[in-house]
Amino acid sequence: MFAKITLSFKQFFDKLQNISFIAPLALRLYLVPVFWIAGTNKLMHFNDTVTWFGNPDWGLGLPLPMLMVILAIGSEVIGAICLLFGAALRLAALPLMISMAVAIFSVHIDHGWLAIAPDTSEASVRLSQFLQWLQSHHVGRYEYITALGRPVMLNNGIEFAVTYFIMLLSLFFTGAGKYVSVDYWVVNYFSNKVAK
Repeated sequence: MFAKITLSFKQFFDKLQNISFIAPLALRLYLVPVFWIAGTNKLMHFNDTVTWFGNPDWGLGLPLPMLMVILAIGSEVIGAICLLFGAALRLAALPLMISMAVAIFSVHIDHGWLAIAPDTSEASVRLSQFLQWLQSHHVGRYEYITALGRPVMLNNGIEFAVTYFIMLLSLFFTGAGKYVSVDYWVVNYFSNKVAK
C-alpha cells in the first residue's frame, strides 16, 4: 500500500516536470524590478552614492567607493536584464549574490532581521502616536497620508537582502528554467549541434 502511494506521488511529480519552468521564471520576474530599480537609482544619483559608499562617518566606509558603485550598478542593471531574458543567468547571479552579501553585512545587519519595524517596537509606537496627533489636529493631512495604505516604520533589517540572496542562490543552482529563457534555447541549440 505504502509503495503504491509513493509510486503515485512520484508519477504525479514526474508529470509536473513539464511545467517546472514556472518556478525559476517566477523568481526571475520577481527579482527583475528589484535589481533594475536599485541599479538605476544608483546610476541616477551616482555622485551621492559614491559619497555614501565611501564616507566612514555616516556612510558605508567602503574602500574604492567609485569602483564599488560602478560594480554595483553594473551587476544590478546587467543582472536585471539577464534575469528578464534568462540569459547567462548563472554568471549574472554571482555578482548579484555578492552585492546582496555586501548589503547584508555593511548596511542591514546592525538592524536585525525585520525590514519593517514590528508594531510593538518603539519606532512603530512613536509613528502611531504621531498619526493620532495628525488625525486630531490635521484631519486633511492625515487622510492624505493614510489614503493609500497604512504607514509603517522602516527597520532596515536583513530580511529582504537575505531573501533576494536565497532566490539568487536557487537560480544559480537550477538555472533560468526551460522554454522561457535564452539559456535553455542556447544549450539546446549547441547540444543538437554536438549530437550531429
